[in-house]
Amino acid sequence: MREIVFDTETTGFSFKDGDRMVEIGCVELINKVETGRTFHAYFHPERTMPAEAQRIHGLSDVFLSDKPLFHAQVEALLEFLGDAPLVAHNASFDFGFLNGELTRCGRGAIDLARMVDTIVLARARHPGAKHSLDALCSRYGIDRSHRIVHGALLDAQLLSQVYVELSGGRQIGLGLVTEIIEVQQSFQPDAAPVQARPARVFSASEAELARHAAFIAKLTNPIWGTVQGGNEASG
Repeated sequence: MREIVFDTETTGFSFKDGDRMVEIGCVELINKVETGRTFHAYFHPERTMPAEAQRIHGLSDVFLSDKPLFHAQVEALLEFLGDAPLVAHNASFDFGFLNGELTRCGRGAIDLARMVDTIVLARARHPGAKHSLDALCSRYGIDRSHRIVHGALLDAQLLSQVYVELSGGRQIGLGLVTEIIEVQQSFQPDAAPVQARPARVFSASEAELARHAAFIAKLTNPIWGTVQGGNEASG
């Protein structure tokens, strides 16, 4: 199953009030395994960046001044998203900006039925706990030491690990190893097929059993003989 974990950075809290999306980062998962494929882009917001928003993500007017407008990247973005479910943290916020930008450039909005909200999953799995991305990374032992400011691709990469944990952890099912091999091969079409190792034999050989019997025969008054004799006497 193909899924896309994504995050956005914006100029504020509401597209309807004139805020715009300035960055998007997407990570591809297949069967809850990262494939290594990502999509990342910055956009010129066609407005100034409020100081409070810049403090969160560090994206300034100067940095964004030469970045393309959203409509210049929309084809590549939609191709990457495909028809996969879209996973985000507080997903209604990210969907609001993504669909706002799509509608603004004449594209259809993404169906909200494709939305997967990791905050909803976290609240169900850990009721009463903190559900921020930082808190969930701490809970699951995910390294976020390089997260100095918010960044869409970095946050999507962290969220993809959190999402896997919220979905049941690394061992989603008994077929996980086979699925990983299939995913790796699908993105390395020229690679040689991966051969599974033959099952290991752990039973003792006849020679090992003979050596063990010879060793036991040399023991004087073994403790198990004493216990057995005591049980027979008491019986």
